[in-house]
Amino acid sequence: MADHPTDSIIETPFDAALSERYLVYALSTITARSLPDVRDGLKPVHRRLLWAMRLLRLDPAGAYKKSARVVGDVIGKYHPHGDQSVYDAMVRLAQDFALRYPLVDGQGNFGNIDGDNAAAYRYTEARLTDVAMALMAGLDEGTVDFRATYNGEEEEPEVFPGLFPNLLANGASGIAVGMATSIPPHNVGELADAAMALIDNSRLDDRDILQMVRGPDFPTGGILVDDAETIERAYVSGRGSFRLRARIEKVVEKGGAWHLLVTEIPYGVQKGKLIEQIAALIADKKLPILADVRDESAEDLRVILEPRSRTVDAGLLEESLYRLTELETRFPLNLNVLDKERTPGVMSLKEALLAWLEFQFTVLVNRSLHRIGKIDDRLELVEGFLIAFLNLDRVIEIIRTQDEPKPIMIAEFALTDRQAEAILNMRLRSLRKLEEMELQKERDALQKERAELDKLVGSRERQKTRLKRDLAAMKDKFGDERRTGLRPEAVSARGDIDWSAMIEKEPITVILSQRGWIRAMKGHVALDEIDALKWREGDGPYKHFHAQTTDKLALFADNGRVYTLAGDKLPGGRGFGEPVRLQIDLEPDVEIVNLLVSAPGKKLLLASSEGRGFLASGEATLAETRKGKQLVNLKPGAKLAVVRPVPADADAVAVVGENRKLLVFALSDLPEMSRGQGVLLQRYRDGGLSDALAFSLADGLSWGLGGETGRTRTESDLTPWRAARGAAGRMPPIGFPRNNRFN
Repeated sequence: MADHPTDSIIETPFDAALSERYLVYALSTITARSLPDVRDGLKPVHRRLLWAMRLLRLDPAGAYKKSARVVGDVIGKYHPHGDQSVYDAMVRLAQDFALRYPLVDGQGNFGNIDGDNAAAYRYTEARLTDVAMALMAGLDEGTVDFRATYNGEEEEPEVFPGLFPNLLANGASGIAVGMATSIPPHNVGELADAAMALIDNSRLDDRDILQMVRGPDFPTGGILVDDAETIERAYVSGRGSFRLRARIEKVVEKGGAWHLLVTEIPYGVQKGKLIEQIAALIADKKLPILADVRDESAEDLRVILEPRSRTVDAGLLEESLYRLTELETRFPLNLNVLDKERTPGVMSLKEALLAWLEFQFTVLVNRSLHRIGKIDDRLELVEGFLIAFLNLDRVIEIIRTQDEPKPIMIAEFALTDRQAEAILNMRLRSLRKLEEMELQKERDALQKERAELDKLVGSRERQKTRLKRDLAAMKDKFGDERRTGLRPEAVSARGDIDWSAMIEKEPITVILSQRGWIRAMKGHVALDEIDALKWREGDGPYKHFHAQTTDKLALFADNGRVYTLAGDKLPGGRGFGEPVRLQIDLEPDVEIVNLLVSAPGKKLLLASSEGRGFLASGEATLAETRKGKQLVNLKPGAKLAVVRPVPADADAVAVVGENRKLLVFALSDLPEMSRGQGVLLQRYRDGGLSDALAFSLADGLSWGLGGETGRTRTESDLTPWRAARGAAGRMPPIGFPRNNRFN
């Protein structure tokens, strides 16, 4: 009777089953897909691609074969994944703008730096490069272990043994489960120098290594603008980032005009998208000092940037482009790799080089032992041949007269089975005297080679000498000039840029309604025309003034916070505008106290309803975020009541309370603060502060008389109201406004 279907069901907690299966998936992703091996710098898909191309005999001197053939072999024999992902990996190995030292020599369209994709694999052809051959050198010499492929029909190497520092020379990037890797490419000549120095002294200091490996060396060039300390911190910890800029030069034309020429762009930046980004800045008028961008690239990259006029500061334009476009980028460093035990971990630059050198020592010993085994096998046969030559007549007699000559020869001449078999398989033409002499020379040469290999295997110092010699040869073959420049002095402080130059200066009229709707009309509209504008039902004018699009506006709220608005970002004058709360995070129950142009160098008088206040500079009123910044600290129940500009000739302060008491004191009694509660301006028994004003004592205090006449009254002699700051004051002159406001 067949088993019941439910008999195979295993009851287990869901979280345990999920955790176990997800852990298997995570380990597979980390070790078999996303992280490179520190020994050859390759992920499994790249290793299998190169291995399949080697078996197809796609040598650098040979003919190209269709990429489809390579991809087919890889996914059919070694890497059972999607054909497109395998082809994408192959394409990257062939792109000279993606790899510092390409491993695949592609023929056809393999994409370009503009960001265009490669042609389909049925159209392109490929073969290996010399670098790839160097990376795989020694695979047939017993240097590394092989393992069965996923279906057990083929074998593939676990790692490539070649003496090429591919991990650091070409870099790597990948995202696994819970971890990632990002390694920039480096100059192989610098890596070889550092490796040879570490062979001599494995305790070499990180700073000494960085005297040789001066930083990443990207295939697209560019300028590395980080200082030595930043680079050192990144390489010592294995984590950090590198600041990379395009290579830009100023080209002076005939007549005095000039333009900026971009010849190298940061690594990983697509030229087509970069030009679109710059063109968008011009179209949106976010960079008015730039007039045009042209792509004149052919074989070499050449992008022309035309300034608005010859009077534009070239340094300002260049620095602005770095800030606003991908002409400056950051490349992350996360040296997370698999060690020889297939364990992931973050290494420093020195640790990665030492791990690679340790592997190369192992490869050198394995190759030597493998060669010794081959020599022993050959010596065994050569010794047998020489015995045959010494006893040639007897050997011929045994072969002619005996039905089973092998056992007789083994017994009579003390031969091994292999020696006897080889003698019996000798051709008659080999029985020349000259052949005997060649065998003796071969035996002597093999014995000498074996003795040298024995010494090499048994001596660490000999291994060091041999490895340094091989590294020097590798450097001579593949070493080239550094492409990425080093110029830490090129970095300028962000504060050095006049960002207002990035905005086209135009006059505007700023209008704020009673309900907090804001708009900006083009030009300086006559202020008597503001009342004729359309307003939302129940709304009306509250504040209006002339400004420029380059101005920063400071909005003060009664909670003591100040918010910054950009003149060029205000909604247009058509319609009713927009609620100012869409541009800043102003709470619904908070009222607006004032809105004015934040002018550096100008001072403001700030006073709270409890009668405290201070002076603030225009710089102190600038906020960097939508949330603004707390400028006036208020006690519970108090509000910011007064924000007024201080005239240049002001030397006195007038304060009036809700109790209609007026007080005048010297402006010098007020401190200038960037934030705080301030000092006591006027003392109240009941109520609080109504208004405050900074003015010139010589001009007196003026106020409007009301009505349509527009007449004002000026009180010149303010002696009765002058007292020390913090006094109670006395009743104002006859005719002072009943609302206790100065205007």
